[in-house]
Amino acid sequence: MLSELDILALLTTVKLAGLTTIILLLLGTPLAWWLARTEWRYKFFLEAVVALPLVLPPTVLGFYLLIALGPHGPIGGLMEWAGGPSLAFTFTGLVIGSVFYSMPFVVQPLQNAFSAIGPRPLEVAATLRASPLDRFFSVALPLARSGLLTAMVLGFAHTVGEFGVVLMIGGNIPGETQVLSIAIYDHVEALEYGHAHWLSGGLVLLSFVMLTVVYLVNRRFSVIQK
Repeated sequence: MLSELDILALLTTVKLAGLTTIILLLLGTPLAWWLARTEWRYKFFLEAVVALPLVLPPTVLGFYLLIALGPHGPIGGLMEWAGGPSLAFTFTGLVIGSVFYSMPFVVQPLQNAFSAIGPRPLEVAATLRASPLDRFFSVALPLARSGLLTAMVLGFAHTVGEFGVVLMIGGNIPGETQVLSIAIYDHVEALEYGHAHWLSGGLVLLSFVMLTVVYLVNRRFSVIQK
């Protein structure tokens, strides 16, 4: 059964994953649209930066984010100079770290979906005097809805499964920065395998259900397009 600390870790994880996914959609959607449409010859540098968390060890990324968010880092120092709170070992710091860590899981599916649209539908909308903003919301987004769903699910699921980054940035503060992955580690260290099974099994089931929904929706969307 779940203890009170496990329930707090579950709530913290859902809150973190939800906020991170929303922020990534707001920031990642225009970025993915620009990457899919731009002809800038050096865009591969930005694509490499976005994809960096895919190959970088989480502890390395977490370490440098911790330095950046600390009182002597560029972000933490600016916050301290402005009279704001410290970001290291806080929930806000976890959100910032999660946004960086999960960014490729949101930007890349959206970029691929926008690239698959092609120029023709947008050109047709332009001949009907649709503004660039209208073309984006009325043509591009509906046609890229499968990529949007994939980005949402992958961003949420990846944030739920974080360990190294959140441990480096947020530590292990129950009710504040302790998430499910860290709670599982704590149970294993304490040889409380029953609690670890409950939490781990729940994460496996949640991940399976979310991925099943994504594949099912994308399959139906492909059938409709044909």
